[in-house]
Amino acid sequence: MSVPPNEVPPGNGPAPNDVFTPPPAPSGTPTAEERQWAMFAHLSALLGAIVTGHMFAWGCFIGPLVIWLIKKDTLPFVNDQAKEALNFNITLAIVGLALLVLTIITFGLGLLLAVPIGVIVGIGWLVFTIIAAIKANEGEAYRYPISLRLIK
Repeated sequence: MSVPPNEVPPGNGPAPNDVFTPPPAPSGTPTAEERQWAMFAHLSALLGAIVTGHMFAWGCFIGPLVIWLIKKDTLPFVNDQAKEALNFNITLAIVGLALLVLTIITFGLGLLLAVPIGVIVGIGWLVFTIIAAIKANEGEAYRYPISLRLIK
């Protein structure tokens, strides 16, 4: 039995639960509106962190989530980039939660490890978010280097 070139036989494609493999970037050149909304999707994480900073910045994924839910059906580039921003911010929220649990379980002794790691993660988050916003504004599909692909 031969398989047409556009189809992948079962068992030969990527695993359905593969959360590390990024999806392919949308084809075509994004419009100015798509680039702007994609940039907003990345920068809205910064706004969410600033607004909810006094509560461990849990709002960093609210902005990308709202933009993704509103624009996912109409703008393919925004769909891709908002999902990317959402996945990255959820990943870092999980890291932050793990550091908090470490601190609580060790009765505060884990702060010796959690604070330096938290500072490094925070600086990385800021740098990667700004890079992603710039790339999205240029019309380039940006992929964060460390991100669980939870939202497909």
